[in-house]
Amino acid sequence: MPSTAAVRPAHRPAEDVDPRLVDGVLAAAMAVVVAVVVAADLEGTGRAGALAWLFAAGFGALLLARRRAPRLVLVLTVLGIFVYYVFQLPPIGIALPAVAALYSAAEADRTRSAVAAGAVLVSVAAYFRVDEGLPAAYLVSYDLLTDVALVAAAIALGVSVRSRRELRAQQERLRALAAAEERREADRRLQAERAGIARDLHDSIGHTMSVIAVHSSVAAEAVGRDDEAAARALERVRSAASATLRELRSTVKLLRSPGADPVVRNGLGLAGIPQLLEAAQDADVAVTARVDVDPEELDTAIDAAAYRIVQESLTNVLRHSGARHAVVRARTEDGSLELCISDDGRGASPGDVVDAAGGRGLPGMAERVGLLGGTLRAGNRDGGGFEVRARLPRRLGP
Repeated sequence: MPSTAAVRPAHRPAEDVDPRLVDGVLAAAMAVVVAVVVAADLEGTGRAGALAWLFAAGFGALLLARRRAPRLVLVLTVLGIFVYYVFQLPPIGIALPAVAALYSAAEADRTRSAVAAGAVLVSVAAYFRVDEGLPAAYLVSYDLLTDVALVAAAIALGVSVRSRRELRAQQERLRALAAAEERREADRRLQAERAGIARDLHDSIGHTMSVIAVHSSVAAEAVGRDDEAAARALERVRSAASATLRELRSTVKLLRSPGADPVVRNGLGLAGIPQLLEAAQDADVAVTARVDVDPEELDTAIDAAAYRIVQESLTNVLRHSGARHAVVRARTEDGSLELCISDDGRGASPGDVVDAAGGRGLPGMAERVGLLGGTLRAGNRDGGGFEVRARLPRRLGP
């Protein structure tokens, strides 16, 4: 078995072949073909001498410049053919020596020049054949047909090669554009992820600061009168601060690992609601929760968004409402998740913006719900208090 180092590709793409090598092979092949025809001397002229061989070598040598000056090579080849016949050397055909030059011109996008040169060659050959007295039937059926076929084939092959090359170049450009678009889309997803992290961090810290503020006030009032209540309040402050610090460390770790899944970065969902309720109840707000949802029915992004909506709503209850009681309800219905968070507080004042486009922390909730294909409504309740209602799909679309 050969070693790995000894393994070589089965073939090399044409684009990797040195163009000078290709031109050298083509030049040598043309010189050999013309030399063979000269040596054959089909009409028995006996003039297959050094001058004829020199012309054969010259027709080949011209092709070495076919990439730099394809039109000039074509013109010199046509003139060389005419000069060759002026010296009455062995016939080599009128189109055969020009085949490679015609192909090169067409390949270099000089198709008009190639067609014009081919037409000149065929016309001149036909004129002299008629002048020699050859029958018209022979001229049309054999000689002229052969010349036209050679010219047309050479030009068609050159055009075909150029078209394939341009097609490959176009495909490469399309692939490059597609790759650039994929990079831009990845950047957009990264920015969206970072915005989501910022929203989550804002919600989490806002909720924690509200809990800390409430329990700090409780501790300050209880010091000297009820040391046990003060200790409980301070413990709640410590617990909330520690949890937030853990989330901050988790977020920093995520930002250092951009390949991590942003949706599951904190592992939060409706299952975390009891901790939110405990924090609110320790702040003397009685919270009733009715969560009739199987977490397995929800996509992770929906579950995390539902948690954040409940968290932000309870934060608003603690901060602004003056409520003594709040109710959290969650259920699934008709393929959707229904959330409702209500309180018995004083509600929103007339000057407050309380719809889904603004208000107390509502813009972040509204944006989150909208991105997930849901709806959110918030406003004062009949009979007092405030209510937030959100409807989210249980599963995200493909």
